[in-house]
Amino acid sequence: MRMSKLVGRTIKETPRDSELPSHKFMLRGGFMRQYSAGIYGILPIGMRCIAKIEKICKEEMNAVEGQEIRMPCTATKELWEETGRYQTFGKDMMKFKDRHEKPMVLNPTHEEPVVYLARTEITSYRQLPVMMYQIQSKFRDEPRPRGGLIRLREFTMKDAYSFHANEEDLKQYYDRVYDAYNRFFKRTGCKNFVSVMSDNGLFGGKYSHEFQMLAPTGEDKLITCPHCKYSANEEISTSPFVIKKQTEVSMTKEHTPNAKTIELLTNMLKIPAEQTAKAVMFQTLEGVPVISFVRGDLEVIDKKVRTLVKSEVVTATHESIVKAGAVAGSTGPIGLNLNECYVVIDHTVAKSNNLATGANEKDYHYVNFNLERDFLSKLTESEKKKVIIGDIAAAREGDPCPNCNSSLKETRGIEIGNIFHLGTKYSEGMECTYLDQNGKKQYPIMGCYGIGITRLLPAIIEESHDDRGPILPLPISPFEIHFCVLNRKENIIIEKSEELYQSLTKQGLEVLMDDRDEKPGSQFADADLMGIPFRIILSPKTYAEGCVELKYRDNRSEPRKVKLEEIENILLSEIKDEYRKYNSL
Repeated sequence: MRMSKLVGRTIKETPRDSELPSHKFMLRGGFMRQYSAGIYGILPIGMRCIAKIEKICKEEMNAVEGQEIRMPCTATKELWEETGRYQTFGKDMMKFKDRHEKPMVLNPTHEEPVVYLARTEITSYRQLPVMMYQIQSKFRDEPRPRGGLIRLREFTMKDAYSFHANEEDLKQYYDRVYDAYNRFFKRTGCKNFVSVMSDNGLFGGKYSHEFQMLAPTGEDKLITCPHCKYSANEEISTSPFVIKKQTEVSMTKEHTPNAKTIELLTNMLKIPAEQTAKAVMFQTLEGVPVISFVRGDLEVIDKKVRTLVKSEVVTATHESIVKAGAVAGSTGPIGLNLNECYVVIDHTVAKSNNLATGANEKDYHYVNFNLERDFLSKLTESEKKKVIIGDIAAAREGDPCPNCNSSLKETRGIEIGNIFHLGTKYSEGMECTYLDQNGKKQYPIMGCYGIGITRLLPAIIEESHDDRGPILPLPISPFEIHFCVLNRKENIIIEKSEELYQSLTKQGLEVLMDDRDEKPGSQFADADLMGIPFRIILSPKTYAEGCVELKYRDNRSEPRKVKLEEIENILLSEIKDEYRKYNSL
């Protein structure tokens, strides 16, 4: 490829609003262009990178007996109603009507469409297990797109779905895909990635893992234990915490004017935050209030609340708060209208005593509140059904590990893949069945396996760049060799550069030749922005010595001069060795 013909120009200045290094370099290097918030077009060098990622992904999916399919990007409302997710998925799902006024959706994920296929094609236990996968664009109306291709509204994913006759078979296959993911990420050049336990969310199932690229710019907080290797996304992280129980004393109601935050309350009462119960208020998508309580020094994880109430939750409106009988700034369990709301209480509140909590009366709090004595014991049986006690708190750095009691650590990551146990949530919801050995109808047990194809490229750049641009691993680089031709005014330089370019490309090497009449500094700056691993430079000076200069984008060694007649074999050998390194990981 010749730079003079390449669609996509480099940009000298850092684009405004580019937040992350990958965002900045992918815009400046001509990998992509923005159409609107969270929607990007991919230019040729970006497409070449993504095509290589897709190729490696397909190889690994085929290696675990995956079968590639293509499902539609749209679906009817009726398909999503079969599982109930048309109503519960939330605002991320883009809904519209076609020309016949038929309600449709842009598929934000493909569980429903793949089960539709499975129930038409899988009829017998003899066909199981089976896995189908696709690489396709999806659309989610993400409210806060950020970081270029890191968090998008329209993006490309590999999603795979497996179907099994029993849990043991699924678990064995799940482990095979887990290993395939490790191979895939290593082959694409990822260095600092980990797998952590994660939230199954709207997908259902019993267990799941995320693959996270460790990066200080990552949007996910990860909680890990350096001793026992416990690792989890903060969303499902847990800890026994440190509970300091006291001798119980009688509860009293205290006047606490304007003490609407935990900080103001603790200052007024002269107690630590650990001695308070904090309220965080949500509501379901149907508008049912969900009032949650956690120890005052901790934070509530909304996804844990969602899991306990079995419904998506969002921040409560004023109307919802009033409906629950709560008073903002002074919310506590006592006095809530349990006929109209759910109450979710963290274990830390249940296990602690003598807490300060709201009295559901403006400027008043209860002091020395004990959950069982002052609240639960006074409820009717029907009211108790509206109270859920569980784990809704986020673990923090320094909290005890749930496995070995060592101190937990925090780090940040970018999610680049996930695998989920789905169980029979979707096969049952959509009446997808097969006949077992005895001729009985059974629901297949499902697994789900996703990789963010377009997200992986910027994630790799986040971990592999310098102040001049990306340093791309060879397996996903747009080209293998960046060929800079300097001072093309001399005919002999043009002639020799063409000879070398043709010779290298005939050997099957991927060469991007800078055939523009640009100054050396501009050519080198553009080459840095494209991140191609191998760089050769031909100029009148090097040609006079019968050489080209060979450089490496990762600066693994000093630039060196190589004889023109030797450069082809050296590049063939070094590039072959480089590929071997990634494929042997």
